Amino acid sequence: MRVVLDTNILISALMIQTGNPPAIYRAWQEGQFILLTCAEHLDELRATLRKPAIAERIRPYKAGSLVNELKELAESVYALPRVRRSPDPTDDFLLALSEAGKADYLVTGDQSGLLALEHHKGSRIVSARTFAAFLRRRRT
Repeated sequence: MRVVLDTNILISALMIQTGNPPAIYRAWQEGQFILLTCAEHLDELRATLRKPAIAERIRPYKAGSLVNELKELAESVYALPRVRRSPDPTDDFLLALSEAGKADYLVTGDQSGLLALEHHKGSRIVSARTFAAFLRRRRT
């Protein structure tokens, strides 16, 4: 299974120890799915981790470890198609990453934007709650 995790899911996984985002992150670390990333994804993650409100809640070594882990262990997708579909144009790269990486799922917390789309090409766009429940059902 191939998955794109929106930056908000990755950041949440670092900020809280319980709940759906950290469970999803652990599932990736345990090899339950292939995580897809690209240069734009890593750039957005780095920029978000530098925001003062985020930086004061996440230790620098944890932020650096997350970025390094994605660079080393996630599958990088290099040639993204041009996509203009998201209500928030800054999220179009996530749709392009999902499309180019042939993702089964794009997991996001973006209620008013990406989640409203429900699908993009062959990818289902779902919340962390929905995806975590799916992962739990697969394990049993």
